[in-house]
Amino acid sequence: MRSGAWRALRRRPVFWVPVAILVVVLAMAVAPRLFAGADPADCTLDRSMAPPSGAAWFGYDFQGCDVFARTVYGTRSSLLVGVLATALAGLIAAGVGMASGYLGGWLDSVLSRLTDIVLGIPLLLAAIVLLHRATANGSGHGIWPVVGTLGILGWTTAARVVRSSVLAARQQDYVQAARMLGAGHGRILVRHIAPNAVAPAVVVLTITLGTFIASEATLSFLGIGLRAPSISWGGDIFAAQARLRQAWWPLIWPSTFLAVTVLAFIMLGDAIRDAFDPRSR
Repeated sequence: MRSGAWRALRRRPVFWVPVAILVVVLAMAVAPRLFAGADPADCTLDRSMAPPSGAAWFGYDFQGCDVFARTVYGTRSSLLVGVLATALAGLIAAGVGMASGYLGGWLDSVLSRLTDIVLGIPLLLAAIVLLHRATANGSGHGIWPVVGTLGILGWTTAARVVRSSVLAARQQDYVQAARMLGAGHGRILVRHIAPNAVAPAVVVLTITLGTFIASEATLSFLGIGLRAPSISWGGDIFAAQARLRQAWWPLIWPSTFLAVTVLAFIMLGDAIRDAFDPRSR
């Protein structure tokens, strides 16, 4: 099935387009100096709102900072928050979904109701409340409060998908045969059930990663996400929107990078989902 899905992916332009975009985005996050030679912290008021030129492709913002350099360096923070929050959400989803689907009984009922409760809480509203409390003493200026908040709130959809996959897999003949041969619960989960739950979960988590990047930008825009000295697309968008009539370039470029990155992850998730769905091929 995986080989067939890979063959289907290779033939789809909708897969290669987001992959190409994300390769560039990842390169910017890992090695921003390859793309931007200017220092994003080198800000001079003499250059405030200077338009795009050969010296600064995206112009300068109100503080006289190079917009291109800040946009490139902001990729690292946004991508790091998205990846770490998705990893945390994936770990929680895997634990909850596999325990609920495999063990069943009262534990399934309790975990399912817990999932429903968390799923019913609006992500951004809950994140605003939690981050406001976490940063009330002024200590939450790094990425970890944002990562923890998004990861703790964003695991529910993936957990439901994992649970459904485990429920379907545990009824298969090969699982029953392994149980009859004396295989323990751990071996059955790791060797026989987990591989079948990975593909659907990867699809959901890929789309979730894009959602987390957008959520981080929203929280930073509201002033409760990443803060200075961290460079964030959301923070730069907030700083630029008040002076849109004076200069459009400090707002347009980080907004464009944010939109393209989120769209690329959503497109990638859709392509992977279609590849693993036999009915779409």
